[in-house]
Amino acid sequence: MLVYKTKKNMIKRDLIELIFKAFSIERWNDKLRPMALMQMDKHAHKMIIAWTLARFEEDAGKKVNWMDIIKGGVYELLRRSVISDIQSPVYMELSKNKDLLQKLNYMIFKELEPKIGNETVKSELQSYLMDEHYLNPLSREILEAAHRYSSYWEFQIIRAANPHGYSIDDIEIQLGNDIERLSSLEGIRKLKKRHNIKNFVDMCGELRYQVRWGHLPRIPQTSVLGHMMMVGILSYMMSKELENPSDKRIYNNFFCGLFHDLPEIVTRDIIKPVKRSVPGMQEEIRRIEKKLAHEEIFPHVRSSWVRELEFFTQDEFVYKTKDKHFSSYEDFLKFDDDMHSPLDGPMIKAIDEFSAFLEAWSSINYGIRSNELEHAMDSMSHKYKNSIISGLDISKLFEPFTQK
Repeated sequence: MLVYKTKKNMIKRDLIELIFKAFSIERWNDKLRPMALMQMDKHAHKMIIAWTLARFEEDAGKKVNWMDIIKGGVYELLRRSVISDIQSPVYMELSKNKDLLQKLNYMIFKELEPKIGNETVKSELQSYLMDEHYLNPLSREILEAAHRYSSYWEFQIIRAANPHGYSIDDIEIQLGNDIERLSSLEGIRKLKKRHNIKNFVDMCGELRYQVRWGHLPRIPQTSVLGHMMMVGILSYMMSKELENPSDKRIYNNFFCGLFHDLPEIVTRDIIKPVKRSVPGMQEEIRRIEKKLAHEEIFPHVRSSWVRELEFFTQDEFVYKTKDKHFSSYEDFLKFDDDMHSPLDGPMIKAIDEFSAFLEAWSSINYGIRSNELEHAMDSMSHKYKNSIISGLDISKLFEPFTQK
């Protein structure tokens, strides 16, 4: 039998709480909004858009550095969580002063450094913050375009609520100019022309309207879209705890986390007690999800992308490669290379449930509690007590939040 080491430290509580903070960081809070627009939701939408833009560039024959795309997404959210009080217009002005920006980024790194236990993650973050050339030019362009377009998408909500508001016309012109400047990317050109991909981007963006645990009062009210980003980020962090994972394994784990609830675009968020209420209910819901995804979601993306989206959203919680499912982690590890395209499904499942645990824990911590939240929190932490998944002690994720 293959022997592997289990990690004991995992991700520090301070870092997890900082990431979760993005569910409470409000955007556009100087404008009238019909709904709260949160940083975590926006960042999730940005990374879905980045995936679509990068896929278009790959189809055009360009080499995409997917590790750059992922790192740029993960570490940018950490940066923004630290400086959440600095509004975008102010930051844009500050960033024109390169010396001042370097000092600000160093301050951000020093704030984050003690929260990070993984030395590889710490080194990547430092390089991302301190070296403007750390990401290659195409990666930076894709991430910036995704950032600008996701901001423009949000702005359409703001504009509808503030049709004659101060500076609304100026903001629209500025955002339009920013997107125009990035029109060398095929995906941006297609979005501007209202190509089918715009329907896909719009549907994904609307997952921010779906509040999780919708039958219960909670603080903060996390969305399906934001939850997907939380799972994606923690999947990346956990992947960095693995023993020499292939790049494709890290890629699959991150994007499976990001896309795992994509079918809820058409099925909405069905809570677990309902799914489990009748024998065979879960299987029937999965069948309906698959059917509706092929009818309503996949027609809006290129046919060559569908198999990967299926890989991320169907049988997503099992150990698998592009061609095979595995019943044991030891057998799965033999195929950990880019050619076989491995995915740690059980690890993604554990992170999905840990993220739900955090949503319950956070609300209870704020003083908004209910029997349902307390039961969910207790059952999930108990489920993963002394649980080793992908060679990692998953109980170490829960312990800092359950110890008295």
